[in-house]
Amino acid sequence: MSLRDLRREDFAYAVDIPTRWADSDAYGHVNNVIYLSWFDTAVTRMLYERGVLSLHDCPAIGLCVESRCEYFAPVEFPQVVDARVRIGRMGDKSLRYEVGLFLPGVESPAAAGHFVHVFVDRRTRQPTPLAAASKAALADLVVAGV
Repeated sequence: MSLRDLRREDFAYAVDIPTRWADSDAYGHVNNVIYLSWFDTAVTRMLYERGVLSLHDCPAIGLCVESRCEYFAPVEFPQVVDARVRIGRMGDKSLRYEVGLFLPGVESPAAAGHFVHVFVDRRTRQPTPLAAASKAALADLVVAGV
């Protein structure tokens, strides 16, 4: 399946992100770097809401080692982006999140891509296994067969 073929219902987690005037570039649409910021916002918020990450007491943190975004339609101010997240792969020490960005009333994504975290010890920055409780908190987002 092409990223362009993804639909809202292909993702189990959603968060609305309003565009800001400052997100716009000289051409009047949201600058491409903002899309990756939205990926990060959606993934991080989901991880906080599910108790996988916290500001200070979490022994493991996720470091982004890879990200990719394909752009299909422009986003402009003032629109609200429906950021959708699923997990395409859950490894022992890493997660591959797949993200779709949708506009109101449009079922195909304005943009879609992925974001990979490798989990490391907060202090030593050495790779560390994702806790069983964290895996359980994210299990419903894992897409079978992707």
